[in-house]
Amino acid sequence: MHGMNELRQRRFLPSIKLLLAFDAVVRHRSVTAAAGELSLTQSTVSRLILTLEEQLGKELFTRERRRLVPNAAAISYQRDVSRALDMIQRASMSVVTNPEGGTLSLAVLPTFATRWLGPRLGAFLNAHPGVAVNMSTRIGRFDFAGEVFDAAIYYGQRDWEGARHLKLFDETVTACVSPAFAASRRLDRLEDLDDVPMLHLESRPTVWADWFEGQGGTASGAGGMLVDQFSMMIQAAISGLGIALLPDYLAQIEIAEGRLVPVLRQAVPVRGAYWLVWPPDKDDHAPLQAFRQWLSAETA
Repeated sequence: MHGMNELRQRRFLPSIKLLLAFDAVVRHRSVTAAAGELSLTQSTVSRLILTLEEQLGKELFTRERRRLVPNAAAISYQRDVSRALDMIQRASMSVVTNPEGGTLSLAVLPTFATRWLGPRLGAFLNAHPGVAVNMSTRIGRFDFAGEVFDAAIYYGQRDWEGARHLKLFDETVTACVSPAFAASRRLDRLEDLDDVPMLHLESRPTVWADWFEGQGGTASGAGGMLVDQFSMMIQAAISGLGIALLPDYLAQIEIAEGRLVPVLRQAVPVRGAYWLVWPPDKDDHAPLQAFRQWLSAETA
């Protein structure tokens, strides 16, 4: 009976070689492209796919005119296999590059990562020389159970389900335009903004209303460009396409470097804050504990 259990487990633990071939064929929808990526011949890749199907006892592809077309089961299986391969690769890299200190895998907002966290991260790494940090950018929320992340930094309310929260700081925003734009018209009162195109961020539909309220008025409802990242909004404002509403930590960088100038009152409080979140089972993960303590001090 014991032997049967071992055999059953082995059947459901295909070799990395088989999984790499399978992952590549589903991603590329092409044996030729998969073979090129893996530096193998097409016939070898086809044979590996057949071996995987035989080992699982399940057909994963239909054969159409010598092409392998993944079925629904294959597409679903590939999503999980891809995550597992990523996890193994990160763990292996961590053993090689950082055998003592452990690794922290973070999901972060793109602009926050490059403009706020990035410039400060060196101080954390200097203080914790054994720890390695891997960062990937994510805008939306996700389920920690299906991901390789130890923690995430996001913007919004304290409502990430099933996660522990550490508040970093409340959001304040500053409206900015290019120096040329500011020179071309008066922008001294809220009424001056009635016909100014406003740049909007997809993920923050209420922020202009909050800003107008903070300035003691109501939103004029002027139309403008919709973008999905602050970096695009900054470029649009620098190009004179309208007025950008930026987190103050970002606005101050652009203002200090002369690319943008502020409009009306700066650092207006709005709804929402920046949070570090992590799953409860990572509470005792030493690199994450060190990162939480450092972030608390950094944002105090």
